[in-house]
Amino acid sequence: MTWPTTADAGAEPQPAGAGDPQRGSRMSWQRLRDGAIRRWRTPPWRRGRVIAVFAVLATLPMLCHGLVPNTPGNWGSFVETFLPWAGLVVPVLLVCAGIRRSWTAVAATMLPVLVWVTMFGGFFMPGRGGGGPHDLRVVSHNVNAGNPDPAGTARSLLNANADVIALEELPEGAWKLYNSVLKERYPNVQHEGTVAVWTLPAFPMSKAEAVDVGMGFTRALRTMIKSPKGDVAFYAVHLASVRFGASGFSVGDRNHTIGRLAQSLAVESAPHVVLAGDLNGTTDDRALRPITRYLRDSQDAAGTGMGFSWPESFPMAAIDHIMTRGMTATGAKVLGSTTSDHLPVQADLRLR
Repeated sequence: MTWPTTADAGAEPQPAGAGDPQRGSRMSWQRLRDGAIRRWRTPPWRRGRVIAVFAVLATLPMLCHGLVPNTPGNWGSFVETFLPWAGLVVPVLLVCAGIRRSWTAVAATMLPVLVWVTMFGGFFMPGRGGGGPHDLRVVSHNVNAGNPDPAGTARSLLNANADVIALEELPEGAWKLYNSVLKERYPNVQHEGTVAVWTLPAFPMSKAEAVDVGMGFTRALRTMIKSPKGDVAFYAVHLASVRFGASGFSVGDRNHTIGRLAQSLAVESAPHVVLAGDLNGTTDDRALRPITRYLRDSQDAAGTGMGFSWPESFPMAAIDHIMTRGMTATGAKVLGSTTSDHLPVQADLRLR
């Protein structure tokens, strides 16, 4: 009889490779490799279901932006201001779908593509607005109170061959700096507070009236422009700015000025109306509805591209507008950079 040794008495069966670190590592790597192969060999229609869910969720801000609450933080206005940028999620989803080789994810990504194209694709269609002759070409530009080269900015605007030029955010007396360049071609000028309007000799103006938008100082004016086709009530406007901080999208002052401006538009009796200026909001933003109920934006009606005008270094939002009533926009566009932090905008208009 053989007695068991001490080593034999406590011994238990061990899995193969347990005492071999290299063999254990090989087994772990093999399990990972086998799992990856199984996932890779999953049928394409079963892969990418998580990506597909994200594609559906990415569609909701575009499709249901009107349901995003504005309190707290005015997030509804924030989402609508930058709504076109929601489309940036599409290439990310497509890359992920390609990595997963998932037809399910690709198909789901077509949903935000379809919604984005339906909402914004028309802005890139050639020939929007129909073109044709115009009775009035208007250029509007927030020139920035700290503009380092007012004369250079004014000279660049001359290249647009506009009939009317409206400038906003002019510091006290700064309209004279711009007038020194514009007056030879645009002898008619009206200014109130921080806004001013210049016209060609064929478009004389009445004396401007200040429009109170509730800022405590004048940031809007109204004048009547006499054109060969009829008189036009012309508003040059600069509404209050918005801010983004810890408390959210601060638009209280801006919305107050919108309400005050809308009161003036509500009693405007002229058949032909033009409003040009920096409204510090896009036409997608629900807060501008008190204005857009009376006026149609020229860029929305006849512009090519999204009309982004701010900030100049990387335009992200169309906050500079030329809006009309009783007129047809035959074309609209954003002009090239000046030394302002905004880009100028232009619209060709035909009186109806």
